[in-house]
Amino acid sequence: MAEDLIITRDISKEEQYQSIIPQIEALLHGETDFIANLANVAAALKEQFGWFWVGFYLVKEDELVLGPFQGPVACTRIKKGKGVCGTSWAQAQTIIVPDVDEFPGHIACASASKSEIVLPLIVNSEVIGVLDVDSEVLNKFDEIDQSYLEKVIAVLLNQ
Repeated sequence: MAEDLIITRDISKEEQYQSIIPQIEALLHGETDFIANLANVAAALKEQFGWFWVGFYLVKEDELVLGPFQGPVACTRIKKGKGVCGTSWAQAQTIIVPDVDEFPGHIACASASKSEIVLPLIVNSEVIGVLDVDSEVLNKFDEIDQSYLEKVIAVLLNQ
């Protein structure tokens, strides 16, 4: 596949996911380098949805370390159980935060971030990283995002 995406924003959020997921599948098809695939997934999601920040943190020993991302500079290391990303890692579950200022212990890597969704990447029952998405709009993420971003992660992890 050519590395061009067909971006359509004048459709529903669900239709946008239905459009981008097959493109992500095609983009990743045959590529075995995990970091390259993380980078392209972050770029594809940022292009499609225009979110403030999209990226991955990877588990390295006892902390999450910044991986491929799209957006402004970010926190480099996050301890397990700290902030939204560390909490998602510790609980091995998706966390949707409508207002980051109301999340206990939120780590403000960028003051423009207002809402967030973090999804764990789980392989063989072990969290190996998280997908972190931030928006500069309050209450941006919901169960539709969770459902489809979980599908994106499944595509990524099944390459």
